[in-house]
Amino acid sequence: MKGTHISGAGAATVVVAYLLCTYYNVIIAWAVYYLINTFRSELPWASCNNSWNTANCFSDYSSNTSRPDNNSVSPAEEYYNFNVLDRSKGIDEPGELRWQLVLILLFTWILVYFSIWKGVRSSGKVVYFTATFPYIVLVILLVRGVTLPGAWKGIEYFITPRWELLYEPEVWVNAASQNFNSIGIAFGSLIAMASYNKFSNNIFRDVMSVSLLNAATSLLAGFVIFSILGYIATLQNKEVDDVVTQGPGLVFVTYPAAFNTMSVPHLWAALFFFMLLCLGLDSQFAMVEVLVTTLWDHFKGFFRSWKINREILVLLVCVVSFFLGFPHITQGGIYVFTLLDSYSSGISLMYVAFFEVIGITWIYGALRLSRNVQEMTGSKPFLFFIICWLVISPALIFAIWMFGWIKYKPVTYGKDYIYPDWAQGLGWCFALLSIMCIPIGAIQAVWTAKGDTLLQKFLQSLKSTLPEGGYGENGPPDCQNNPPDWQPQRALVTNGEMKTKV
Repeated sequence: MKGTHISGAGAATVVVAYLLCTYYNVIIAWAVYYLINTFRSELPWASCNNSWNTANCFSDYSSNTSRPDNNSVSPAEEYYNFNVLDRSKGIDEPGELRWQLVLILLFTWILVYFSIWKGVRSSGKVVYFTATFPYIVLVILLVRGVTLPGAWKGIEYFITPRWELLYEPEVWVNAASQNFNSIGIAFGSLIAMASYNKFSNNIFRDVMSVSLLNAATSLLAGFVIFSILGYIATLQNKEVDDVVTQGPGLVFVTYPAAFNTMSVPHLWAALFFFMLLCLGLDSQFAMVEVLVTTLWDHFKGFFRSWKINREILVLLVCVVSFFLGFPHITQGGIYVFTLLDSYSSGISLMYVAFFEVIGITWIYGALRLSRNVQEMTGSKPFLFFIICWLVISPALIFAIWMFGWIKYKPVTYGKDYIYPDWAQGLGWCFALLSIMCIPIGAIQAVWTAKGDTLLQKFLQSLKSTLPEGGYGENGPPDCQNNPPDWQPQRALVTNGEMKTKV
């Protein structure tokens, strides 16, 4: 919404998405690294007989055997820390680049480039496989998981509600963050992809489908995860709560350790990490598309003057992002990764989402949005949705945002490592890259608004610059002469006019 107070919210969304995509491919690189090593005769995380293992390594997981001391660690954990990451002692010891990860990171960016270089027509074909294959693997893992001893112990832990936790604000903050990340809210990916739809696309069907499918997928994944966690807890004679981990540790430590104890461990490990590759690429396609779409829409004339077409622009974005991933694949890279992940998309996410909602429902107008939906679909949204847009969503997001600030704690890595003050300051610099977009956009809106006094300019900047009138059932003028089977085009608002872009 150019020229309004929240015009910077769009820029903030792009910044959040791009910061995420610079290090998200590192997770994919780790998955590929594991996938490659599943083809070795012996899984490298299955024993303590490797050059990277320490005297604390302990590989006997039978319930009849106790660990020798509290400092013992599994071979899967040592493989992750001392082979994959080759982790240093802290962020102030960056060490050397992990050349294996550099090559794999290059490979993953090549995959991303050739999947999206032709736009949604090319990425859409790839997604047919990458989006459906993980469901096949999840079902296979679920069938295998529920047949393991102790699986139902984990499933019971998963489905048994603990009502007392609802009184803890942190639970609501984490739940909201999980939904925002899994659906892609406030990251711009949904908006970027939806902009390729036909004007008459049934947005209500898409919204309900995405929301329900995301919920169903989360439940399916939850049963898979906790069936295996129950198995691990039974194997180690522990409670499920004691083996539950968060972050990369669950994927790259807990699961590999579980596969070691199963029959045909190479097969389960290969299926699992190939599934992670597919899931990661799906998310990465969308996030890179956010930046590419934004740059191409706003600076197309500049790019064309330099004879840069869309394919070259995608290449430039991928190359720059590849090099920006280097700090994450040094020996101290995991500390940089955790810091950037916590501050860039964690702290600022609710802030950006709040101003997005305010901009659409209060400045552009919920009733105008309702009329737009009617123009596109032929029917108005239910009153419930309008109430959500105007009151419920802004209130809940604001409450979660405030709870997040109240419960704010400096970022740590694991249980012991505390970041130095300069690193915490660097993290806030990452967060400010997106946070500052909104006040800067507001200042620019007031500065350029019409009016003789500052108050007049301020009030004018609160008004949407988009046209009030509709386009009718045929959509924007450029769409009205298209045949029924016309190719998807993108609706783009530029300087108050609705246009379509192929």
